[in-house]
Amino acid sequence: MEEDKFKYSLEEEIRQAVQKFERMKRNNEKYFFDVVEFESIIDYYIESNNSPKAFEAAALATQQHPNSVSIQVRKARVLIDKGRAVEALSILRNLENLEPGNHEIFIAKGTALGILGDIQGAKKIFDYALTLDSEETGNILFAVVSVLQNLNYYEYLIPYLIRLIGMEPNYKAHLYDLAYAYEKVEKYSESIFYYNKYLEEEPFSDSAWYNLGIIYNKMEEYDKALEAYDFALAINSLNTFAVFNKANILSNLERYTEAIPVYHEYLEHEPDSYEAMTYLAECYEKTDDIELAGKYFHDAIELEPEYSDAWFGLGVIEYNAGNADDSLIYFRKAVRLDDENPEYWYLLGKAHYIKGEVKAALSCFREALKIDAYYDEVWIDLGKIVLREKLISRAIPYLEHAYRVTGDLPGINYLLALFYLYNGDREDSFRHLSLGVGLDTEMFREFKEIFPLKLSTRKINKLLRKNNLI
Repeated sequence: MEEDKFKYSLEEEIRQAVQKFERMKRNNEKYFFDVVEFESIIDYYIESNNSPKAFEAAALATQQHPNSVSIQVRKARVLIDKGRAVEALSILRNLENLEPGNHEIFIAKGTALGILGDIQGAKKIFDYALTLDSEETGNILFAVVSVLQNLNYYEYLIPYLIRLIGMEPNYKAHLYDLAYAYEKVEKYSESIFYYNKYLEEEPFSDSAWYNLGIIYNKMEEYDKALEAYDFALAINSLNTFAVFNKANILSNLERYTEAIPVYHEYLEHEPDSYEAMTYLAECYEKTDDIELAGKYFHDAIELEPEYSDAWFGLGVIEYNAGNADDSLIYFRKAVRLDDENPEYWYLLGKAHYIKGEVKAALSCFREALKIDAYYDEVWIDLGKIVLREKLISRAIPYLEHAYRVTGDLPGINYLLALFYLYNGDREDSFRHLSLGVGLDTEMFREFKEIFPLKLSTRKINKLLRKNNLI
């Protein structure tokens, strides 16, 4: 009871000091504040993220109390918040000579160094601050962890946070923060461990379940990810991020029928999400509901005419329907909006080839491979076109030049092995086939349908058998 009275009295004093300061500014008058009042005012504005007011208060406080170390420390903190870390360091270096045992000075100094990118220097200063006051170790650790969190130095904050948990084992939020830090440094097993420890204490934390879902998704443990998202949504059905991620996992697993109602649920909350409309349209396209697929692609374009995926989706619909002319219109639009997507170039090339525009098709395939040199389907289709169009003699010099420029790539080696074998150059064929197999055996399984095994030598067959490819 006495503690509550003290807390209320302290809050009332702070409120009165802030009101007095704001009245002074409003009336354009000059009032005197003692050091304690200024400390309260500056701290209030810092914690309220009101940097301009904090700076005004710190400037006036420095004028009225130029020799107050606590005021100078707060002025340095305000400068740090305003991104003026170098100026803050100048103040703090003077203060550490005046009060070498004041841990607040060194926490502020470490913060300034961290902002300037000197994390090793910051860590050294933080470690020194922790030696200064054994009774304040918990508060110092908390301040250090808060600073490193704000600066996104997750790798460095983990040891401090583990130490803080040892001192405050009943403060459950620390477990959450540690799990999040491990997630950020991609130590997923440790992150899962601490999220689960946190959930043992706080089982109804939808954010913890949601974060678990993200981690399991990154680890490709999709069933666990879906389960985590379902827990998050059972706790908070308005967690739209969980809804969206759940729909995306179902779609990526090709469980399109299940994904469709989840995307609809998301769109009920976020009706202007053209991305979700596009993904929903893709699910309808995959389940052969072309009418609804087209509707949602068009709806997405109406919301965001510059969204390339929706234009590409319309192109896919027309391409699959055998309407090459219409598909070219949509694919060209998609490429104009995003010329760094290899899939756009690939499908554009395929549409050109259907139209008999071989040169344009090959040009599009080259663009796709410039962006993604490991795009297997492009290499395979390129090989098919060269064989059908009898362009082997022209293709070999081009591929040899590309090989010299790009070095060993599975696709180039397999194509050169294929073309050299057709041309009767079995040694060069074997050489490139060996290189291709050494880089990616699985890709050969795709090439197998166009690879002329009837022309191969015993040496080639031995290589393929050794790698279980025939």
